Amino acid sequence: MTELRDRPQHMADGDLPPGATPRSEIGAGIRASFAAGLGMVPIGIAFGVLVMQTGLPWWTAPGLSIAVFAGSVELLLVGLMAAATPLATIALTILLVNFRHVFYAFSFPLRAVRHPLARFYSVYALIDEAYAVTAASPGAWSRWRLIALQASFQSYWVGGGLVGVALASVLPGTIEGLEFALCALFITLTLDACRSRKQVPSLVLAGLSLGLSLVLVPDDALFAAMLGFVGLLIGRHLLARRSR
Repeated sequence: MTELRDRPQHMADGDLPPGATPRSEIGAGIRASFAAGLGMVPIGIAFGVLVMQTGLPWWTAPGLSIAVFAGSVELLLVGLMAAATPLATIALTILLVNFRHVFYAFSFPLRAVRHPLARFYSVYALIDEAYAVTAASPGAWSRWRLIALQASFQSYWVGGGLVGVALASVLPGTIEGLEFALCALFITLTLDACRSRKQVPSLVLAGLSLGLSLVLVPDDALFAAMLGFVGLLIGRHLLARRSR
């Protein structure tokens, strides 16, 4: 984490830092993925077990992890697919759950990636963990480090899913409560991102948005909470600018 903060401020995003090589930046990206990435492995295992317990083919786990690569959506899709949910409902659900990624793009260092194919992959692999790591370590990310970080996260998730599939094939019974595994990771990421006092107001605004949404529009609470949270963050930003 300190490596990024200590970089020269004049270094442009995407450039290699002084004395660095593509190989060293790839290694740094892999190391930066360990904290959040290793937490993805047990959740990936839970996802693989859940796929098998719902009676879906084993290849559904790696197939969804490659075609979609969004842990929360994948866990939802397993239940929706098992219940033969209409495609329109599935599409709307995916839109609501992944709508937050639109706001991630505002501060994600995507400008560091210049090659069209690499940029396409970086957009595709923009998950919560990647955003959390880059947000917690602001600085000039090189394209090698960023892509290595995202590719590592996907390898953890796909690998964990395959381990879960193999584990489920030898389990004598079913395991309850696997759907909560991803929620536990989100809680951990939130607490990690709010260690400093300056982030506490954002946490309070998020709680306020969710609380009001649950009371006012309980059927669409998640979507309304995200929109409300964005509005409150914009208001906070404008007030901060005015005070400066």
